[in-house]
Amino acid sequence: MIGRIPVQDIQPVVDCGRWPAKAAAGETFEISATVFREGHDAVAAGVVLTDPAGARGRLLPMRPLEPGTDRFGVTVTLPSEGTWHFRVEAWSDPVATWLHDAGIKIPRDIDTDLMCEEGARIFERAAKAVRPNGCPGCAHRAELQRVADRLRDEELDPRARLAVAQLPETAAALAAHPLRELVTRAPRYPVRVHRRRALFGSWYEFFPRSEGAVLQEGAPPRSGTFRTAAERLPAVAGMGFDIVYLPPIHPIGDTFRKGRNNTLHPEPDDPGSPWAIGSADGGHDAIHPDLGTIEDFDAFVRRARELGLEIAIDLALQCSPDHPWVKEHPEWFTVRADGTIAYAENPPKKYQDIYPLNFDKDPEGILAEVERVVRHWMDHGVRVFRVDNPHTKPVVFWERLLGAIHATDPDVIFLSEAFTRPAMLRGLAKIGFHQSYTYFTWKTSKPDLVDFLGELSAETAHYVRPNFFVNTPDILHEYLQHGGLPAFKIRAVLAALTSPSWGVYAGYELGENVAVRPGSEEYLNSEKYEYRPRDWAAAEQEGRSLAPFLTRLNLFRRAHPAVQELRNLRFHDVDHPDMICFSKRLPGAYDPATRRSGPGDVVLVVVNLDPHNTHEATVRLDLPALGLDWNADFIVDDELSGESYHWRQANYVRLDPHINPAHVLTLRATPGGRT
Repeated sequence: MIGRIPVQDIQPVVDCGRWPAKAAAGETFEISATVFREGHDAVAAGVVLTDPAGARGRLLPMRPLEPGTDRFGVTVTLPSEGTWHFRVEAWSDPVATWLHDAGIKIPRDIDTDLMCEEGARIFERAAKAVRPNGCPGCAHRAELQRVADRLRDEELDPRARLAVAQLPETAAALAAHPLRELVTRAPRYPVRVHRRRALFGSWYEFFPRSEGAVLQEGAPPRSGTFRTAAERLPAVAGMGFDIVYLPPIHPIGDTFRKGRNNTLHPEPDDPGSPWAIGSADGGHDAIHPDLGTIEDFDAFVRRARELGLEIAIDLALQCSPDHPWVKEHPEWFTVRADGTIAYAENPPKKYQDIYPLNFDKDPEGILAEVERVVRHWMDHGVRVFRVDNPHTKPVVFWERLLGAIHATDPDVIFLSEAFTRPAMLRGLAKIGFHQSYTYFTWKTSKPDLVDFLGELSAETAHYVRPNFFVNTPDILHEYLQHGGLPAFKIRAVLAALTSPSWGVYAGYELGENVAVRPGSEEYLNSEKYEYRPRDWAAAEQEGRSLAPFLTRLNLFRRAHPAVQELRNLRFHDVDHPDMICFSKRLPGAYDPATRRSGPGDVVLVVVNLDPHNTHEATVRLDLPALGLDWNADFIVDDELSGESYHWRQANYVRLDPHINPAHVLTLRATPGGRT
């Protein structure tokens, strides 16, 4: 049934509550609903939260959102991890109805005595409804009864009696103890609150075998190891990254091994693709012998923790023809008409060195084995997994696997590499993936960015958490191929400051941008097929490294809680097609006098999307979205250039991509400013 007071379109809800909405500990988000009734009587609404232990909280009053829409909302912050629930309650509000009518009639001397008596009776009901909870409850009851008494005081002018009912202390008593009639309670809906890293973090991907690798003319190449890779960790931590993501670290097969640039004819010393997992040395629970031992991996994880880093590893559910599973479980694979096992294909791409699993052959056996593998790495300190191509496996498999892990270890995070159709990307997010790769890589124009970021920050933010990788070993977008270092800076600013989670693949800070061929997004001399040791120190000494730029971005992210959120992204008008402006804000303390919150932490970003040319434009700010009056003037400080500007609603900007392609601004009031 719809209920006496209809409550509809409740958010955040995922598929009518089939799966929980997502939040992170300390994340601020809005609960909203459409509430209405027949006629003109006032309605009100509130939210009751239930914590993971089952304890009910107090009623949180919802406020009207857009006038005329019947939408009500309240901003909440859930402090702890676990599965919370919320319920929207709506009711008829006789006090608000009376205050509205009395505010019209009494000043016009219409039914004044009758209106005052009806008001007195309503306030008496409100006073009797107060359930004292210590002295504050008693004071509120007394306040509401006092209003009832004054409304009956015929020695007072009716306008003075009305004024008593409109006092701030009366409003405070009613806010604490609203008079609720015809209460309608909507269903309860779940919100799963994860640890903060599920929402906010900076990722850095590198191949351990390249760090410390030795390539000498006339001698076989020597792989890097976990010991040599650990020497790179202080530099990664120094750039402000939080998570180090490693491509597969397992033994690599020999059969159909790929050579340099994906050739089918490898040289004897070519190391092969790490995604061709499995050999006589073991499978998904083994370490490649060239990288060291499991003890070396444990030491690598410990060193990362000492530096404040987490280690993420790749969960790639596929096998080389030499994987132990191929012999032990042939039923897990698809056999073609000619009797051969089908290798992986994504036409026109062919992966002859990889056999995909067939999850319909033995779903229970595969699930049990994969869960065993995941828990093996969890036992060795891994609490973050980047999942390779999850969209090529059944969604129900992931729902069961992630559900089993969450039941015992809710701190473990799974990132979905879902470069796929929207339905699959969203479906994987709904069933439990904490984060997802997205189409950010291919969104380079202003209209595309505005539409795409608007969708992620509003429409799907309650269950899809984006992770904006600016490049990957597979993806070198043409924007980076042809835009030079300015393009690398532009994409880093956009990724780091629009999404709470973002990432780079090693080499980004060096501006590596050569494709294997025109029109391809594959790197020339791809690290997927060969060792790529880099001289990081020389690049920095020669001023060729973007590491200082990435460091500034990451440290800025840590210092400003506003950019650690997803749902607070707002766009502002810029009168140039190649320039974009957005802001993020965490409001300050609420001021009862002005009935609004202070500006709080505000970050304002203007980006020139053209990596080749300087552009000028006027930025027109939605100042109330920044917590400011329309006539406010204020100082903005640029994090990138170190300069400061005096701004107001309309502002001139000029951005040269070869100097600084963006303004990354924080706000402060002028000494006599009107903020």
